[in-house]
Amino acid sequence: MTVAAAATGSPVDGLLATASIVLSLLIAVWSLVSAARNRPPDRWQLIGLGVLELALLGLAVLALVAVGGGDQPGEPGAFFGYLVTLVCLPPLAAVLARMEPTRWGSAIVGAVCLVTPVVVVRLQQTWEVLGG
Repeated sequence: MTVAAAATGSPVDGLLATASIVLSLLIAVWSLVSAARNRPPDRWQLIGLGVLELALLGLAVLALVAVGGGDQPGEPGAFFGYLVTLVCLPPLAAVLARMEPTRWGSAIVGAVCLVTPVVVVRLQQTWEVLGG
């Protein structure tokens, strides 16, 4: 368990979760501005999705290590559903954006990056339902 997780009692709270949320929102703004400017998704948006995926995989590893160490989420079914969804979102956005090389591809990246922080927060909430 990390120092941040030990302080909050949850492996999905802390610096990595905050960094994932901030990064996701930055990519969302960038992508939605590109969509408003009628620009297709560019290489940097896809690189941003890759970096976001690495951060989310790190978050997933922290959660799985905590579960393997005996900690339990408050709602295990919902928690693991959100966890799987979370790590699938950036690759899904990248594939859909590449399939739609118009402004709507940028809009897809923006929309997925707006959903990602919500899923991170729900992941945190489902861990803490019964006190973690």
